[in-house]
Amino acid sequence: MEDSTLSELFWAVARRLRHLNRETLEPLNISPSHGRALAVLLRHGPLRPGALAEHLRIAARSATEVVDDLEHRGLVERGADPADRRATLVALTEAGRATGDRIKAARKAETERFFGALSAADRAELTRILRKLRD
Repeated sequence: MEDSTLSELFWAVARRLRHLNRETLEPLNISPSHGRALAVLLRHGPLRPGALAEHLRIAARSATEVVDDLEHRGLVERGADPADRRATLVALTEAGRATGDRIKAARKAETERFFGALSAADRAELTRILRKLRD
C-alpha cells in the first residue's frame, strides 16, 4: 500500500467522523467547537479561560468567543476563582451539564454505530495503532 493511499484513507475516515459529529450535534443546536468546550468542562470541572484554550488547542481569544457564546446560551457561567479572586473560572451551569451529558450520550451512540462494523479484535487493534501514532 502506498503512503498516499494510507494517508488518503485516514483523512477520508477523519472527514466522515467530523461530518457525523456535526450531524450528531445539529439537533442539539451545538457547534463542534461548543461541544468540545462543554466536554472539556464536563471532564475537568471549572477552568480558567486560558486553561480551557489549552485543552481545546485554540487561541485564548477564540476561547473567549466560545465562552461568550456558551454563556449567552446559559450553558456556562463565569465566576471568581476562589484561589485568586482576580482570576476568572468558567463553569458549567445545570443546563450546560445536561447538554454536555446529552452530547456525550449521542457521541457514544454515534461511535458505536460508526465502529460497529469492526469486530472487537479489530477495534482493539485500531485503538492500539492510533494510540501508537498519537504518542
